[in-house]
Amino acid sequence: MHFTAHGEFQLFALLAALAAMLVAAARWRLPVAVLLVLGGLLLGFVPGLPHVQLAPDLVLVAILPPLLYSGAFFTGLRDLRSNLRPISLLSVGLVAVTTVVVALVAHAAVPDLNWAAAFTLGAIVSPTDALAASEVVRRVNVPRRIVSILEGEGLLNDGMALVLYKTAVAAAVTGAFSFWSASWHLVLNVVGGIAVGLAVAYVVRQVRRRVDDTPTEVAIALLSGYLAYLPATALGVSGVLAAVTIGVYMGWYTPQLTTVQTRLSGNSFWEILVFLVNALLFALVGFQLHLIADRLAITGRLIGEAVLVTVAVTLTRVVWVPVFTYLPRWLFASIRARDPYPPWQAPVIISWAGVRGAVSLAAALALPTDVPHRDEIVFFTFVVILVSLLGQVVTLPALVRVLGLEDDGGADREDAKARIKAAEAALARLEELAAEDWVREDTVERMRGSYNFRSRRFRARFEGVDGDGEEERSQAYQRLRRELLDAERGAVLALRNEGLITEEVMQRVQRDIDLEDSRLDL
Repeated sequence: MHFTAHGEFQLFALLAALAAMLVAAARWRLPVAVLLVLGGLLLGFVPGLPHVQLAPDLVLVAILPPLLYSGAFFTGLRDLRSNLRPISLLSVGLVAVTTVVVALVAHAAVPDLNWAAAFTLGAIVSPTDALAASEVVRRVNVPRRIVSILEGEGLLNDGMALVLYKTAVAAAVTGAFSFWSASWHLVLNVVGGIAVGLAVAYVVRQVRRRVDDTPTEVAIALLSGYLAYLPATALGVSGVLAAVTIGVYMGWYTPQLTTVQTRLSGNSFWEILVFLVNALLFALVGFQLHLIADRLAITGRLIGEAVLVTVAVTLTRVVWVPVFTYLPRWLFASIRARDPYPPWQAPVIISWAGVRGAVSLAAALALPTDVPHRDEIVFFTFVVILVSLLGQVVTLPALVRVLGLEDDGGADREDAKARIKAAEAALARLEELAAEDWVREDTVERMRGSYNFRSRRFRARFEGVDGDGEEERSQAYQRLRRELLDAERGAVLALRNEGLITEEVMQRVQRDIDLEDSRLDL
């Protein structure tokens, strides 16, 4: 591709503006999603800058699979399984109800909008966005279970929504609709998507068992989402559920397949990739309004119709979540015994965190040109996304503070429990090895003291009682250790700067120092 000097300057200005927004978000702790959408929206109207079109396939095929894989990989099987009932009520029941409610409102509000087009709009705006949901809930200090439910909903509801979307689009284009056909396709999509994901996951697992090379393993992990998504889509089943399935499966088995180096490199790779792609997607969402405005005469009536659709989406969730949080428990004693009533603040937060994102906009842009009222549907979708980002993302931290529902410390207790068990296992193995000829007695005593101290420290954290001051002593030790590690870094850097060691040696030694530093939780 050949760029003129003017074109290169345009691209530079665009990238510099995006970088500045990222720096501003980090510097002032602003929601990245909101800042990038607003920034992209404003940049889209700046004369002279290139207008970036968000190609639907770019999100649905090129970008979505690895992000779904990553989200499922780090969500984990236990969280999905333990919250299967609320996640199912949100990702299946709420999606279906939202589709119907939005269709009713849109059909009544928009002149000449037929039922097929109205249901298409409902299916497009019904799912929350997995990427946006993670961006929202990780910024607020709420109980871990709320985070798990919202992330699980964001991962799974796309499958239901896209089935409804395909059915509604087919009805809009052909004018024919069959309830039984739609129901059958829903079951086929779900079962088929999970089956394809499991089949591909098994093959990938067998391959990775036989590979011991960090770059290759990380590359296979990156490709895994595509390896499940693409064949599932080609077979006409849910690629979303296939990518989520392989992510959950590999998240369960990967610790047994990889080395320390691969896990460290892989975690760093996914953290950076997900952040950058999130940033790019949110900025591209903002860019789209200018393109939509070029094709559509935006009037006060059109804005009013978009507001009605947005209110319908929001109120449906606000009503659904509390009702189906408490109604099943009230009706069934077995559910109450297994899962008691949560505090009333929990459903309020979940109902307000239903953020829409780039996937909904990509589905709207993918509509065939012969779908009635296509441009209006795209505009309504953009308004729903924009309002959810500006309204819910911005106000959610304040809502959490007002409600007073804070993290219950469950994750910290589980962390302490895991570290206690690890220390006890190390002590048990140390006693087994103490009699070996190659194990020195003074080394055994040093290691025994270190692990006993670690066990006592985390037991005090787990039980919430630190009468012996173990935690205080640990913090003082870690502060001293970090000072010494900083001195080590400075010495190694000085050697590199004086030309006494190579860059490669400096990087290798610095990495080992950084790994030691990363173990400190001060």
